[in-house]
Amino acid sequence: MYCKEIRLHAEPVPLTFPGQDHPAHRQSAEAPPGYKWKVLATVVFGIFMVLLDTTVVNVAFQTLRREFGSNINNAQWIISVYVLAIGISTPLAGFLADRFGIKRIYLSALLIFALSSLACGLAPNLGTLVVARAVQGFGGGLALPLGIALLLAAFPVAEQGMALGIFGIAAIVAPAIGPILGGWLVDHGLWRLIFFINPPIGLIGFALGRRFLRERHSDRKPPLDVLGLITEVIGFGAILYAASTVVSLGWDSPPVIGAFIVGVIGLILFAIVELYVAKAPLLDLRLFRKRIFLNASLLGYVSVIALFGAEFLMPLFLQALRGLSAMQTGFMLLPLAITGGISVTVAGRLYDRLGPRPLVAVGFGILMVNTWQLSQIRADTSLQWIAFLLALRGVALGLTVQTTLVTALSVVPMRELARGSSLINSTRNLVQAIGVAILATILASTLSPAVQRFEQSFEDAPRPAATSTHVAGLCEPVQIAQASPATNGVAPVAAVAADGATRPLAAMPADMAALLHQACLESVAGFEKAYTVTFVASFVALILGLMLPGWPRSWGGRRAADLPVAGH
Repeated sequence: MYCKEIRLHAEPVPLTFPGQDHPAHRQSAEAPPGYKWKVLATVVFGIFMVLLDTTVVNVAFQTLRREFGSNINNAQWIISVYVLAIGISTPLAGFLADRFGIKRIYLSALLIFALSSLACGLAPNLGTLVVARAVQGFGGGLALPLGIALLLAAFPVAEQGMALGIFGIAAIVAPAIGPILGGWLVDHGLWRLIFFINPPIGLIGFALGRRFLRERHSDRKPPLDVLGLITEVIGFGAILYAASTVVSLGWDSPPVIGAFIVGVIGLILFAIVELYVAKAPLLDLRLFRKRIFLNASLLGYVSVIALFGAEFLMPLFLQALRGLSAMQTGFMLLPLAITGGISVTVAGRLYDRLGPRPLVAVGFGILMVNTWQLSQIRADTSLQWIAFLLALRGVALGLTVQTTLVTALSVVPMRELARGSSLINSTRNLVQAIGVAILATILASTLSPAVQRFEQSFEDAPRPAATSTHVAGLCEPVQIAQASPATNGVAPVAAVAADGATRPLAAMPADMAALLHQACLESVAGFEKAYTVTFVASFVALILGLMLPGWPRSWGGRRAADLPVAGH
């Protein structure tokens, strides 16, 4: 995989661990021809559904809020409870796979996700929807890390980079096309179909997995780490809750502060339990002692913030400032998905030949330059230039997101793959949630109190039915008609599109035009500051990436991870 001698092997060679030969290797070696491709197709098919849901529902948030007549604090649970459930269930995936079999748990997770999606689409009220979203997140949190572990167990050593490269198409493309699909359905009043898409996909994925996947039982039946489970739920749950509510409540809000304190204490206790108390810990935190695992994990945190940060910041810019609809915004993100899908596949093949260093160095180098360019965009920057920058960002993310994942797992023994995958994915979820919360706070910090009040009234103002699906951008030119006694001294305002067409807005006092201009300037400054922060993070990641193994030197990779270690 990583040097000429190893790449001569076309199929994995069974390795012997102290006291036993490992069943995962035994099963891989005995797998029939073509089995690996069946596993890849099955996993990509199922996981695509889970990853698509990370962004497709976000587009429909305001529509769901209106449909159920809810205020923003209650409606926020549609998003927050999903993030919480994923964060809490992901650390459990490895334990459940070892205890009951990875195929059984993976297929159960897909079935849970598909059926709970159906419940979401049929939900008669907000409470039912929130409960169904929690169950949906629980299933998704189990499926993703186990799907990755299934892939690595099925493919020979010299092809694992390629396998995760192809899998990476789903990891990048699914979240990127979510806004397009969700936007189209919302714009056509078909928001329930957002949830009805999942059941048929999930059931097909379940049927494929039932037919093709081979059960891989662990050689151990670990007991449940009760203390670890309790502290994990408290730690991960509280931090994720705080991160998901800080945007609406603020960092100085007592609930947010209290949740962060409880979460930090919970995570500290969780670490103590896992390292010193639990005989069979939920997550093997000792993996962070491996330099490559730690380094690659840190790089992965930056890459997911860059990926989901872009999908958080750019839609806000395009919709709130430039006045694009949800579907138009989705199409603007499409270049990122296309170039990301191509580059992640190429990266997977190059990884098997060169190792991670050159890919990560080039990827984070591009990401650093690209992030700096995005920090320079203005209210009148052409949409064509923004689309090009997003396409370039897709190349960078394709070189880094999956590369950092497979590099971290390359030093995890095969028998620990499910646990290692759970550890990486659970910590990535945590970092991603906190990162997005920080970026949102940076955006808000540039807005004066007057502009914040104005933006809220601007977004909440009623609009004519013809424009009910469009919220005009703060930076769109406006026409203000003359006030008259018939309008009670209030001048009708219309947004002027680039082609000269006008879209009526809610009537507002004419002197609000100055505030509209100020809101545009302050918001653009907020995006500049947010992207500058991610530029610094990209620079740090570039330095860390140069410390990874790979070309021009070789490295042991997966085979070195599975060799017996003295003293173990």
